[in-house]
Amino acid sequence: MPPQTFALKARWVVPVCGPPIDSGVVVVRDGVILHVGRDSQGAPVEDLGDVALLPGFVNAHTHLEFSDLERPLGAPGMPLPDWIGEVLAHRRAAGGTNSIAAGLRECVSGGTTMVGEIATSDWRSSGIPPCRPGVMMFHEAIGPTLARAHLAAGAAEAFLHAAPRDGIQAALSPHAPYTVHSRLLESLVALSQKHRVPLAMHLAETREELELLNLGSGPFREMLETIGAWEAAEDARLSCVLDYLTELSRAERALVIHGNYLDDDEMAFLADHNDRMAVVYCPRSHAYFEHEPYPLSEMLEAGVTLAIGTDSRSSNPDLSMLAEIRFVARSHADVSPTKVLELGTQGGARALGLAERIGAIEARKRADLVAVPIDGSGDPIEKILGEQSPAAGTWVAGERS
Repeated sequence: MPPQTFALKARWVVPVCGPPIDSGVVVVRDGVILHVGRDSQGAPVEDLGDVALLPGFVNAHTHLEFSDLERPLGAPGMPLPDWIGEVLAHRRAAGGTNSIAAGLRECVSGGTTMVGEIATSDWRSSGIPPCRPGVMMFHEAIGPTLARAHLAAGAAEAFLHAAPRDGIQAALSPHAPYTVHSRLLESLVALSQKHRVPLAMHLAETREELELLNLGSGPFREMLETIGAWEAAEDARLSCVLDYLTELSRAERALVIHGNYLDDDEMAFLADHNDRMAVVYCPRSHAYFEHEPYPLSEMLEAGVTLAIGTDSRSSNPDLSMLAEIRFVARSHADVSPTKVLELGTQGGARALGLAERIGAIEARKRADLVAVPIDGSGDPIEKILGEQSPAAGTWVAGERS
């Protein structure tokens, strides 16, 4: 079959890795970007009109199993331990992979071309259509007691040995400090090293979590005791967030999910390890729980690698990364629009360890693209973030979805 070559022309091409290009052209060959500029290199051109052509968004953290929800679970501002009860009840009632497929479709329609998915079941062979974003599937491991930790470690290793599927990369997720015994975390770090896969862990998410780690008390302990999952041994948990970061730093790569309550020392540690560790900020989920203001500018100033995630429909009205970065722009006026856009594209690619392949519009990267309508003149990035129009088209590896 001869190579498939075409060019897309737009009012603006916004590579993210460089300045916007007025009347720009992106040439694609067999799903890979061949050339970026104003010249079509002789390829047939599709003029997209008054749009900005961006790299596809990287949603670095979500839970697609909740994509069937019409509204978030619980109520805004409710304590996380109480909200977890709502999650467990939903999981008992839900079933099948329809919500996964719906979530993948919603992601692509909103311009997302790569997803960091936390999966409680292995849906790789479930018959979900291949027309979807790329997926890094983080197998969620839960084992708060030593007995359950051994079982969870075995399941994680079996997941890594299962047959792969095109477009889905395997990874692991020790869920959170209150659900992962320290021995399980050690095992998952070892598996990460052995199989060279990333880890993603919910960490420094709430004040209640910090109370559990620092004092061994509070709502999380009460919740675990109620469900028979409390492990009293001193070595069941590490004693502070920095200890968890130190353990995660031994992994092939680590994503700290949320990081809402990181202190200066923890940010400095993450900055010192920013080649292999990143924080994923979930802005609208953060707002739903009415957390304290997110230290975004402080983390950026410290040199932390940051990405953006939607979390899930259990705490967010939708899975639109475009809506997510627009929310960031409104909420963090001290962060430049260019940096905000970078967080939703290159930042996610770096966090997942895929920066050589995705996250920017440049030659030899995968042709993951999204078109966003913009009107009039002015800075195209400011217009993208300041307007409300949805994505007008998404290309995954050069194929329009």
